[in-house]
Amino acid sequence: MKATGDRNARLAWRLAGVVGGMLALAYAASPLYDLFCRTTGFGGTPQVAQAGDRTILERTVAVRFDSNVDPNLPWRFQPLEREVRVKLGEERLTHYRVTNVSQRPIVGTSTYNVTPEPAGPWFNKVQCFCFTEQLLLPGQSVDLPVIFFVDSEMDKDRRYENVRTITLSYTFFEAKTERAKTLLGGVSAGATGKGG
Repeated sequence: MKATGDRNARLAWRLAGVVGGMLALAYAASPLYDLFCRTTGFGGTPQVAQAGDRTILERTVAVRFDSNVDPNLPWRFQPLEREVRVKLGEERLTHYRVTNVSQRPIVGTSTYNVTPEPAGPWFNKVQCFCFTEQLLLPGQSVDLPVIFFVDSEMDKDRRYENVRTITLSYTFFEAKTERAKTLLGGVSAGATGKGG
């Protein structure tokens, strides 16, 4: 009977180890996938670039701006410009406006993508608010900048000669990280904010 109990205990520990390993992989999968996408441009993920001089061509593309909010997040979020035309290589500044329409302070964070997906490696962001936790007080609005360019090297690849429009899409979610809890902890219970 003791041998059976020992085997069952070993099996239970092995199964617990397998489940723990699977949970660890699941937890690590999202940041690793995000890193992979940001590094390679996979899945329409734009590249992050540095400001500086670059070749500017006469060829233009329309860049459209899309905004989405998780249904559980009581925020209003929209681009201040729906579309701009840019020359390949031209750096451009645009803004999105986000407003907390609830009666409580909330921390949100956004993800982004670019469509069509093949344009992802050519779309470069010099500055953006993605993956940065934003604390908004009740009623507070903030204008969030995005500086971007479409790489002029795209013009050298015939596979992209029909790309005339690129859509940059952001989605805001409520952040529930330790940093978000710290940000909320620094806000007094009765704090409200207007403007931005």
